[in-house]
Amino acid sequence: MARPRSEDKREAILNAAIEVLAELGERAPTSKIAKLAGVAEGTLFTYFSSKEELLNQLYLSLKAELRQVMMLHYPLTADLKAQMQHVWQAYVTWGINMPKKRKVMAQLSTSEQITAESKQIGMQSFCDMTNLLQEQTTLGLLRDYPPLFIGSMLGALADLTMGFMVQEPENADRYQESGFEAFWHAVSTPITS
Repeated sequence: MARPRSEDKREAILNAAIEVLAELGERAPTSKIAKLAGVAEGTLFTYFSSKEELLNQLYLSLKAELRQVMMLHYPLTADLKAQMQHVWQAYVTWGINMPKKRKVMAQLSTSEQITAESKQIGMQSFCDMTNLLQEQTTLGLLRDYPPLFIGSMLGALADLTMGFMVQEPENADRYQESGFEAFWHAVSTPITS
């Protein structure tokens, strides 16, 4: 009779994968991940049928965590700029506090091992944000850019900002504010008098 799976072991494997992938990249051997997780390599494959499945599940786990962080205390009744600033600050704070997760998510986002289905599920977790961007574009408050492009701009400028924050921690607040202002000016429609 097969042993029941433990959520703790599954989490240990995912956490070990973050550590190993951050150090070695997606080509890291599953044996290293299993060893760091404190399980046999065969046990790893009890939880994930293949390395590809492990990477896809890790990708989805990181996307879900990021969405949860961004939506925690989301100001539903605030104006658009305040809502976008909340998302920005949540993402940047998460990225600075979780550099290995951020690095692994960046690797997996461009990995050929992440399936189209996983990418679609990852995007769907942010569909409320996509809908907000589309709605605000229709109202003329945002430039007529596709929501995915706006999200990609936010990610790229946030990554640039985080790089400067890490290089010059004494100026981190200034970089975080400047990065958001650069993003906001790039996507918001100019106010005409």
